[in-house]
Amino acid sequence: MEVQEAKTVQLQAAEQVVGDLIRRARIAQSSFAQLGQQSLDDAVAAAGWAIMEPGRNRQLAELAVRETSLGNVDDKITKNHRKTLGLLRDLKGVRTHGVTLEDKSKGITEFTRPVGVVAAITPSTNPGATPANNIINALKCGNAVIVAPSPKGLGVSQMLVDFIHAELRKCHLPVDLVQSLPSPISKALTAELMRQADLVVATGSQANVRMAYTCGTPAFGVGAGNVASIIDSSADAQQAASLIIASKTFDNATSCSSENSMVVLDAIRGDMLKAMSDRGALLLTSDEKARLQSVMWKNGKLSEVITGKSAQVIAQLAEIDWRGRIALDVPTVLMVEETGVGYDHPFSGEKLSPVLTVYAASTFNDACSLVRKIYGFMGAGHSVSLHSDDDEQALYIAQNLPVARVILNQAHCFATGGNFNNGLPFSLSMGCGTWGGNNFSDNMNYRQYMNVTRVARTIAENKPSVEDMLGDYFRRYGV
Repeated sequence: MEVQEAKTVQLQAAEQVVGDLIRRARIAQSSFAQLGQQSLDDAVAAAGWAIMEPGRNRQLAELAVRETSLGNVDDKITKNHRKTLGLLRDLKGVRTHGVTLEDKSKGITEFTRPVGVVAAITPSTNPGATPANNIINALKCGNAVIVAPSPKGLGVSQMLVDFIHAELRKCHLPVDLVQSLPSPISKALTAELMRQADLVVATGSQANVRMAYTCGTPAFGVGAGNVASIIDSSADAQQAASLIIASKTFDNATSCSSENSMVVLDAIRGDMLKAMSDRGALLLTSDEKARLQSVMWKNGKLSEVITGKSAQVIAQLAEIDWRGRIALDVPTVLMVEETGVGYDHPFSGEKLSPVLTVYAASTFNDACSLVRKIYGFMGAGHSVSLHSDDDEQALYIAQNLPVARVILNQAHCFATGGNFNNGLPFSLSMGCGTWGGNNFSDNMNYRQYMNVTRVARTIAENKPSVEDMLGDYFRRYGV
């Protein structure tokens, strides 16, 4: 009975705390939404500069590493800047207020409308860049946003919100447009925020995504990452290795878009492994693989001890001696050979660390079949990396594998969330379609943060005959 009473008190406290945040957000949002496109764009610029200003960017990156022990400062600085700059580019000149489409031929006028108050559930892996992305997209569409950070990322979230408030004040815009859940972060607080908000966007653990989808509020959640990279025999091994190393080592592979497996065709295997070794990737022996596995997984769960750590730190934890085995002084990536897929083969899943699983395939079709099995275990819908000179192979994958993105000859963790040399929207949240249990397959962008109201007028009647619509069917199959 005492336990139940304590739980009731906790829920009531959460309802009161969140209710106050929501009330303030609604007051701010109701006036903000009426100010016009220029004010929406000013708020976007304010939030962007809040994280991009070099001094503040460094403070956020340093606090993120200190609080979470994930990744490294320099890469987080790069991520905060690049992802935000790219998002600002995508949003520049986009109308999200008032009439946004006039189609006279159909008699349709479209108005873009806010959704209201957005609950942004954000992960510890990107405690600065992800909430900034959510906040900017929400403000662009006239919304208020309340961030629900992971407990480890609370300090970064609060610092980011403070920086944004300072910029909003410059623009004479209400600071309650952007808020964060207070300490201590709890499941009860996060669940209550989801319940009271108008829209939930959830990035991070699948537990949070499932909670978002079942909270009763409209929600966008993202699928699990477990990216496989196919190395075709036509690939340039040196280029492919450089791109994979750059992607796999960035921020110590904390991104869900970092490669987790490399499926190498037999014809290029020797060249590819040599190119990887020249760049510091260490191929482990079977004994070393066993030791690494015991360090990485405890009771079937990926250990926090290795998550977001460098290859050097992980090698030391597993008592792996790399001296004299690679071209560099310290390893950049640890590679393990694998043949199986599934729970009995944990290296076939997501690792959130610079550990790369290497599979062999004799043909491109064999490689695709193997990737399908990997995604059947984990990562369906997210994306696949292909290194090849044959564009038709990319088209084949797009039509046959359960993925929403095919990234051709690029560093995957940079490319899949949008890059300055591809056309994908800049985002840190990848929709994985029904394959990944999601209701969208886009890179999450401003379109997920808005409603559209349509005015429909009468036009000249456009009514076809039955013959127009079904004549060809009747001729081929009969009436």
